[in-house]
Amino acid sequence: MSMITRLHYFNCVVETGSISAASRIFDVQPSSISRQLAALETELGIRLLNRTTRNIGLTEAGSTYYHYSQRIVAELDEANRAVNDLQQSPKGNLKVSMTVGFGESCVLPLVPGFMQTYPDVNIELELTERVVDLVEDNADIAIRSGRIPDSNLIASKLVDNDFLLCATPQYLAAHGTPDTPDDLINFNCICYGYSGWRDWYLMDDKPRKLAIKEGLIVNSVNGQKQLVLNHAGLVLAARWAVNSELINGSLVQVLAQHRFSPYERLSSTYALYLKRDLISPKIRVFLDYLKQHLKS
Repeated sequence: MSMITRLHYFNCVVETGSISAASRIFDVQPSSISRQLAALETELGIRLLNRTTRNIGLTEAGSTYYHYSQRIVAELDEANRAVNDLQQSPKGNLKVSMTVGFGESCVLPLVPGFMQTYPDVNIELELTERVVDLVEDNADIAIRSGRIPDSNLIASKLVDNDFLLCATPQYLAAHGTPDTPDDLINFNCICYGYSGWRDWYLMDDKPRKLAIKEGLIVNSVNGQKQLVLNHAGLVLAARWAVNSELINGSLVQVLAQHRFSPYERLSSTYALYLKRDLISPKIRVFLDYLKQHLKS
């Protein structure tokens, strides 16, 4: 039997002055409580209680031990209440790691509204392209794109990446517009420098790697965006990265009848978190908030 159960029995016997009274409170046999008290004294190597046929009293050691035992049980009860409160309502610290491009374009603009809705959740945001270990980095959620190989994680899809070819009207006016995907070899193409995402694939039937003119390579989504907005060439970008510019006309989609990808398969962006029997409310409400407000 656990030490904490013995402490509960010990405290109750002291407070009621009776093993039989304690047995009724815990709904166990008096002999069971007597055995646990004896085991506690044996483990400590000292007598805690003076037992007579009429009453039970504390020894000097028992009085000292009871003082600490009360505090231990009370703090454990408080800890249990605190954990139960966390499970019932969203509160506490939430660490979210995310890729720089998706974080800056999609997540950061939503954080103020989330904090207003859930003021008891304290958020720590990490923007990085490195692969984060949720346990080692003490992160609650990691937001990543592409394949999700780790079976110890739960992947919740946030958006399809939906890559589009686009350029500024000024660049197209100066250099013309490609009529087919194979014409891209004649245009400046702004490529993403992240390993495995630099190539451009036509995805209409089966993936076909395109021959393109690699005029510029940059290792950030926002770097691509700044280059294309300043008329450096064509870019292959996820819709979530350029949606506002497509709406306001500063960028236009090119070869819209085709599907493209920087990888040999279509991809999505996921929120990853550790498998648990019960998902923490702070994680659940953050994921629900993202899915509700993100445009897929």
